[in-house]
Amino acid sequence: MTKPRAIVFDWDNTLVDSWVCIQESYNMTFRHFGMPEWSMDETQANVAASLRDSFPQMFGDRWLEAKDVFSKSFESIHLAHLRPLPGATEMLEALKAQGIYLGVVSNKRGGFLRKEAAVLGWDRLFGALVGANDAEADKPAPAPVRLALNGSGIEPGVAVWFAGDSPIDMHCAVNSGCVPVLLRSEPPRPGEFDAHPPVYHLENCASMVTLVRTLEVPISTI
Repeated sequence: MTKPRAIVFDWDNTLVDSWVCIQESYNMTFRHFGMPEWSMDETQANVAASLRDSFPQMFGDRWLEAKDVFSKSFESIHLAHLRPLPGATEMLEALKAQGIYLGVVSNKRGGFLRKEAAVLGWDRLFGALVGANDAEADKPAPAPVRLALNGSGIEPGVAVWFAGDSPIDMHCAVNSGCVPVLLRSEPPRPGEFDAHPPVYHLENCASMVTLVRTLEVPISTI
């Protein structure tokens, strides 16, 4: 119950509202292959892993073609759909002002991630923005978390929180030895986080700021 030295955030649907964009990008890809399209419920249930981890199973030998189609589809629409979640900017600025190191680990391709951060003016707030293919393995592997903290002087551990909206984020937190924090308005569904339960469930960005402000500074940093 101490103040974190660093917080690593997921990106999509943790800091920005991405579901409509993600659904349309997948359906544009499915249309290319003559496959059934996904509803929003199906999109939210099936999208978590990076393309290099999920597309070989979904598209078989044509997964590299599917990756190119998806990437071009996403690139054509993602900035038009880019919307920060309520209070996200204020949360990031408040945490940064408290001296907390901020990073991002996402399974969105790194180039897209950093472009979105720049458009929002958030790139100045993060020490690192790590996307898919930037590290030797993608989330839930610990490699991207280590990369996000590289150069900060902070090692993965209990002084680092990993905040996200999905089971793969909590899994990544546990794999990295960090504190898993669920940041979303929707309560956990039965059994959703049985394998890797969050330490905290925060319903919105303001709740994150409130919680951090109530915690004691670790003795080692005083």
